[in-house]
Amino acid sequence: MKKPILELKNVTSGYNEIQVLKDISIEVFEGEIVTLIGGNGAGKTTTLMTISNIVPATSGEILYYGKPIHKKPADVLPGIGLCQVPEGRRIFPRLSVENNLEMGAFLRKDHKKIAEDIEYIYQLFPILKERKKQPGGALSGGEQQMLAIGRAIMGRPKLLLLDEPSLGLAPLITLKIFEIIEEINKKGTTVLLRLCNGNGKNYRQRYR
Repeated sequence: MKKPILELKNVTSGYNEIQVLKDISIEVFEGEIVTLIGGNGAGKTTTLMTISNIVPATSGEILYYGKPIHKKPADVLPGIGLCQVPEGRRIFPRLSVENNLEMGAFLRKDHKKIAEDIEYIYQLFPILKERKKQPGGALSGGEQQMLAIGRAIMGRPKLLLLDEPSLGLAPLITLKIFEIIEEINKKGTTVLLRLCNGNGKNYRQRYR
């Protein structure tokens, strides 16, 4: 029987005394795009932040390829293939577009392949190549979202966590973002995606 790449078992977490998640369980299998859908305050962002151990789980287990990760420091997780694009993009506004992409590969030493991956990002998002010398903070909201996704891809993630990538974007840009998400998935990256009610489309797919 196929085992999940990511499994949450009865996970509880929150902020100080405020409990947001209570005994939630989720399975994500390799090759899937799985979507968390719900209104504001439902705990979707907290779920992603808990998986990344930015918000620590107070009980339960989080397994990645069958091994517990809920006690691992957040900065260790990209090195084992788990990367997150947070809500609000969180790019480096003073660094150039290209430097932002290079920061996504800061744990890697394969310089030739890093250069190849940057060119791959430029193929996915041609506008980023046009603006590669501009500071990230000078980009539009949609371009910054492309840059944030591109930076995460530079880490060569096995599992990519995306927190509302369509938030505040024009419909055509949103469509482009979702097309790229599907392209990334076809290349072999499993995706866990958070959407608010009514945004995007149903991305729960199984490739088994």
